[in-house]
Amino acid sequence: MAEPENPTNPSSEEPKATEPKSAPAPTDSREGTPAPASKTDTPPKAFGAKKAAKQKKEQPAAASAAASENLSLSSDDVEKPKIVKAKGSKNVHSGVAHVLSTFNNTIVTITDMKGNVIGWSSAGKVGFKGSRKSTAYAAQMVAQDASRQAMGHGLKEVEVLVRGPGAGRESAVRALQAVGLDLTVIRDVTPVPHNGCRPPKQRRV
Repeated sequence: MAEPENPTNPSSEEPKATEPKSAPAPTDSREGTPAPASKTDTPPKAFGAKKAAKQKKEQPAAASAAASENLSLSSDDVEKPKIVKAKGSKNVHSGVAHVLSTFNNTIVTITDMKGNVIGWSSAGKVGFKGSRKSTAYAAQMVAQDASRQAMGHGLKEVEVLVRGPGAGRESAVRALQAVGLDLTVIRDVTPVPHNGCRPPKQRRV
């Protein structure tokens, strides 16, 4: 008579403990590619914050560069004085520029060929005071102001008569030429005494 099979047969091998396997990454049903990671797996948005901060820094730099370009353009536009046609224009094409340069002041008077004044200026009229009136820069501004008035009457070319030993002689003549006037003649008419009046005494500093 056969013996019944013992379910707990000592000869049978015991089942081994299996290690839990990691679940495979979910795949896309259409292409079989792994699905994107969940939101919890994404790293913090440090890179995006750095990029935004960099863009904010670049924007003020671009604005400052544009402002510097505007400033350079505006400074180029102000080189020559603005010429406005004067009321009661005399339509004077050519004239004479009288430049009086002393140790204390510079006066520029522009006339037509008959001697009628069509424009004048001085260091005090332009806005200089004290010792600044005798500087070369003041003479340049004086010449520009007088020539602007004369060009409002249609002046194109001038004869320049320079008188006096001041520091603004050359700068005034250069300013007349830089404004756009054609200088036909430059003449020095400084009066020379033939043992006339006694000169002032020498300064002792």
